[in-house]
Amino acid sequence: MKVYAAVDLGASSGRVMVGRVGPGSLELTEAHRFPNRPVRTPEGLRWDILALYAGVLDGLRAAGPALDSVGIDSWAVDYGLLDADGALLGNPVHYRDARTEGVAEKVWATVPAGELYASTGLQYAPFNTLYQLTAARDSAQLASAERLLLIPDLLSYWLTGEQGTELTNASTTQLVDPRTRAWSYDIASRLGIDLGLFAPLRRPGDPAGMLRAEVLEETGLRGPVPVTVVGSHDTASAVAAVPAVEERFGYICTGTWSLAGLELDAPVLTEASRAANFSNELGLDGTVRYLRNIMGLWLLQECVRAWGEPELGELLRAAARVPTLGSVVDAGDAGFLAPGRMPERIADACRASGQPVPESRGEITRCILDSLALAHRRAVGEAQELAGHPVDVVHIVGGGTRNALLCQLTADACGLPVVAGPTEAAALGNVLVQARAHGLVGDLAGMRRLLARTQPSTRYEPRGDTARWRAAEARLAAR
Repeated sequence: MKVYAAVDLGASSGRVMVGRVGPGSLELTEAHRFPNRPVRTPEGLRWDILALYAGVLDGLRAAGPALDSVGIDSWAVDYGLLDADGALLGNPVHYRDARTEGVAEKVWATVPAGELYASTGLQYAPFNTLYQLTAARDSAQLASAERLLLIPDLLSYWLTGEQGTELTNASTTQLVDPRTRAWSYDIASRLGIDLGLFAPLRRPGDPAGMLRAEVLEETGLRGPVPVTVVGSHDTASAVAAVPAVEERFGYICTGTWSLAGLELDAPVLTEASRAANFSNELGLDGTVRYLRNIMGLWLLQECVRAWGEPELGELLRAAARVPTLGSVVDAGDAGFLAPGRMPERIADACRASGQPVPESRGEITRCILDSLALAHRRAVGEAQELAGHPVDVVHIVGGGTRNALLCQLTADACGLPVVAGPTEAAALGNVLVQARAHGLVGDLAGMRRLLARTQPSTRYEPRGDTARWRAAEARLAAR
């Protein structure tokens, strides 16, 4: 058996998982979990990157003392800037920071939205790296920067001293051409973005360097320990861990966000695809993650925070007693992006659309889960139509697999069977890319066969017809 550490950083927590892989076997255990708490400073919302790095070191210490490799994945789009000496120029800006408000319109004045989509295939989201860099154009920090590293590449640099830009994560910057799988120099030049800030592109499976002597000493690991490039966008790793075997499948990666869509061989760059706001992000082995971002369990996480952290199980039991589709909101609405006052904002949205206003915690929770299931239905259905790629089953992976009510509602809404699991999909995909670099598993299909044999899952069959969901979808679209 080989032993791998998967550093998996989400928007609300980080974890270091230990994967043990042998011929026909795959085991995953948790070594260390730590919070990811953004900090609001006078300058705006920032990531506490030093606390995250400390959590990574603590996790590697708990995972040791013997590791065959380390891989790192995280959320997308955000970055750190380094000076000429390689020192970090301030804490990375959080994608929920308000600095990109109104920036997209300035970008589109130079490169029209349709042309931008045809070149990069990325959905509009106000926090895309392209818009962040445009917002930062006149800042002293960007003027002083010699290097830009996306979050997992920054942590890898601190561990190894070597710099690179992993491709699946780079594809979320809106600066990569999904057809060539290389930088879009024309778009960057027209917008005044210096692609020389980025380190050379690396691909999953490439070597990323060796743990520095100081890291080995601090963590107690026995060296040498290589760091392996994985699908460093956590969604890329999670989709690689969808346990689909000889199936036409859709997927929903659930957590703070829901990423719902298909795995394709080529991007879909039509105007209809842009109007529907679908992304063409790059995956393993030449694949394209054709998906839509949905606000996800962030809606519920923010309500739970506002309510003083009540027990989640009781909220879900209360929600299960509330009738289906009493009220729904648009779970893709950017109005829910910022933190704070989430229960009131959901109530306001229902009131403004003439629906019954959910009042109790159970009613608000049910509104969120119905809204997410409805958004999952719309994304999976529209992706099939736009890509001409029908599916027979929907796989749910990530934290939402623990939410049986959400999984069942998604099956009901989509009118398709839902297979839920694995929960730690991003970490498993991370581990398997490391194992493949050591020759322990084969291609993407072989990785998925191993997952299907070794990881538990739960199947949810759709209940009844989808007429009520179609009607709710039509009402929401009409507003």
